[in-house]
Amino acid sequence: MSSTAPISDSVTACHCRLIGAAAHQDDAMESILARIIASWAYGHSVLPQWMGLGELEFRRLLHHHFPTIQPQNLLGFDHSPMCENDEEMDDLRNLLINNRAQRSHSEHWLVEILIYGCLGNDHLWQDLGLWSRADLSKLMADHFTPLYELNSKNMKWKKFLYKRLCETEGIYTCRAPSCEACADYSVCFAPED
Repeated sequence: MSSTAPISDSVTACHCRLIGAAAHQDDAMESILARIIASWAYGHSVLPQWMGLGELEFRRLLHHHFPTIQPQNLLGFDHSPMCENDEEMDDLRNLLINNRAQRSHSEHWLVEILIYGCLGNDHLWQDLGLWSRADLSKLMADHFTPLYELNSKNMKWKKFLYKRLCETEGIYTCRAPSCEACADYSVCFAPED
């Protein structure tokens, strides 16, 4: 099983344009954002219009990280609105905001992008349009360090985030004494493909 996604030539070309326009060429966040934006621009993510940020914040993100890229050059794909659950989104927002590494203002944008990725039906890295699970783990390690450290057993990220939400609310749906003893262990910890 592979934890990487095949990347189309158009997504790769868009990614190269974004990296070439990056404000900070060696910034890991800009590399990951370029992957998310390129995949989103060609419909290879679940992110809605403006990546869930709204037009103004999307433009601010682009101007901050990729100042020479014009938003209209990224809007070729028709992004359908997502079915939103405000309570679920607020809970995810609080979890992510409270666990930011606070290294960058851009973490506020990442919070919103991650929330919309969580509303998809696939693995979180795939729903975000990232190219591998390693991309998501790098993003979490750098910008949501407390959550990354809590996920020491490498649980699938979406499952881990929702498990944290349940624990915060005092809801324990799994009856096993530990993850290792659970019959569904492979569902939560198996390699992602």
